[in-house]
Amino acid sequence: MEYPPVPTADQIAQHFRRALLDSNIVEWPYRRWRMENVLPVDLCTGILTLPIAPPLLGSTDGTRGSYNDKRTFFTPELREQFPTVQAACEALQRPDVAGVLARTLNIDVAGGYLRMEYMQDIDGMWLEPHRDIPEKLFSMVIYLFTGPEAKDWGTDIYDSERRRVDRAQPDFNSGAIFIAGANTWHGFDQRPIIGVRRLMEINYVRSDWRSRDQLSFPDRPITLT
Repeated sequence: MEYPPVPTADQIAQHFRRALLDSNIVEWPYRRWRMENVLPVDLCTGILTLPIAPPLLGSTDGTRGSYNDKRTFFTPELREQFPTVQAACEALQRPDVAGVLARTLNIDVAGGYLRMEYMQDIDGMWLEPHRDIPEKLFSMVIYLFTGPEAKDWGTDIYDSERRRVDRAQPDFNSGAIFIAGANTWHGFDQRPIIGVRRLMEINYVRSDWRSRDQLSFPDRPITLT
């Protein structure tokens, strides 16, 4: 018996499209699309049961780029090893999903590339206030953690003076999307993490993205047809 069951790419795509179409827009301090029930629950279970241990980082400098060699991207190698990863990548690569993202966010995604990262943060991890680089056509986070402490693990939102003005409500399988801009400050203030803070970051990135080893399909650009 295969456990957990792996949804098809069609099922994942349909589920995700509905979540995006039902999203709510938050305008302050910058535009974010807030989503609920983003992925089929069997896909969430499949991701959470991947035999990938959280990286032991020790002290960090408040950036993820400082430990690139310990990060987990959904690469061709992982797609080949795990059906869950393959199904998730195929779904987010599909033209119908790319199309609804392009229309909802009002961006041009054709020619970009899919980048998916599975994050497993443990105590000691923090992120300084930062803005994503414009090479990311959009940034999306999906929260996949649970537990009594998890209510405090949402993304911190800052104003243009880098003062925290909000903290995302991190309900399981909820998410948010934004487009990098001059005021899109966000991060994760240092605080205790009791357990593992698991989440996905999903991007389409520009064709000149340098770290090709982070891409799900480095030889397959996003298309709308």
